[in-house]
Amino acid sequence: MLQRTLSTTLASHQDERVAIEGWIHRRRRLATITFLIVRDRSGLAQVVVSDDATRQQLDRLGEETVIRVEGTVSANAKAHGGMELTTPTITELSAPAATPPVELWRPTLAVSLPTLLDKAPVAWRHPAQQAIWRLAAASLRGFRETLDAEDFTEIQSPKLVGGSTESGATTFIVDYFGRPAYLAQSPQFYKQMMVGVFERVYEVGPVFRAEPHDTVRHLAEYVSLDVELGFIRDHRDVLRVLRDVLAGMVESIRKTAAEAAELAGARLPDVPAEFPVIHFSEALRLVGADPHEPDLAPEHERALGRWALEQHGSDFLAVEGYPAAKRPFYTHPQPDDPRWTNSFDLLFRGVELVTGGQRLHEYADYERALADRGESPDAYESYLQTFRHGMPPHGGFAIGLERWTARLVEADNIHRVTLFPRDLHRITP
Repeated sequence: MLQRTLSTTLASHQDERVAIEGWIHRRRRLATITFLIVRDRSGLAQVVVSDDATRQQLDRLGEETVIRVEGTVSANAKAHGGMELTTPTITELSAPAATPPVELWRPTLAVSLPTLLDKAPVAWRHPAQQAIWRLAAASLRGFRETLDAEDFTEIQSPKLVGGSTESGATTFIVDYFGRPAYLAQSPQFYKQMMVGVFERVYEVGPVFRAEPHDTVRHLAEYVSLDVELGFIRDHRDVLRVLRDVLAGMVESIRKTAAEAAELAGARLPDVPAEFPVIHFSEALRLVGADPHEPDLAPEHERALGRWALEQHGSDFLAVEGYPAAKRPFYTHPQPDDPRWTNSFDLLFRGVELVTGGQRLHEYADYERALADRGESPDAYESYLQTFRHGMPPHGGFAIGLERWTARLVEADNIHRVTLFPRDLHRITP
């Protein structure tokens, strides 16, 4: 039996007999011939069917039926990739498929967002939809490769935890053998602990936020790309690592998913050698906000994104020095003014993409920080024990994968780039 050949490699098999396997993407029946388009993981291949018996076979096979086609590779400049299969023999690998709920053969998937999400298992088969996730996959590859090259160790932390990670954030409660447990909001505590072991760590995994958001930019579950590193001077060292990581993610897309980027309509950014940086107080002044505001509103972020592009020619802007009252208790204060912190948000095209900064690393500082918030260290004992035994100055950041992908393709809703989104209303499919 002939070994399977992928659609994109047909050009290297001209005039040979090959076998392709995939889904019936489209059939176009003319008077004397039928054009069959087969889709596999690499792309599309055209098959020319002129034999009456084979044409009749195709007539009863719906689009999305899985088939094997053996044929001769022939040049045709008008076909996908400049090649097509002729004199084919078709073998059915699945029962005739039911009519797809969306028209996968059209160049664009023109369906409403609810339909896209309800029919996601089939809708993701559309080449343009596939391309979106290929951007995410290439980004993950670049994320890992960049950090591996800098001697980071990949870790995996528990997603069932005994308490909340960040004070004030809402958690999902689950029954854990008769006692309450929580879905992890972040691997923050664990990645800090592991800095005491490996110095430099990263994790790719889901995080859960039971915050009742119903917006175009929030999810109840998303993929977080977390990084933590020791022996830093301050948060600017963390920001430099973040810059290298994002540059590696973009380069990975260019090297391994350029066709997907084009198909998805992605606009890849140029990552500058250094991100432009402004202080939080200056950011408030630039957007005309109340100087006592504790955070940036979405309209402020959009205005700052425009300012960064106009003034620095950059899609990115780092805002540092967020108020201590707005940051978690483990955030290191700004040394010359403890009202502010050695933390930052990185805006990408006017949307917050990354939160990061320097952490406290002395046990006594944690005791004071928790006391200032009216909390007892006892509730954090399993986390705080690591700081009793020597921890270096350290910091880190977290990137939301779906938000990154959404900004690449400039999607109007983060749900469009999420494989199976979870939000205030949706728990299936």
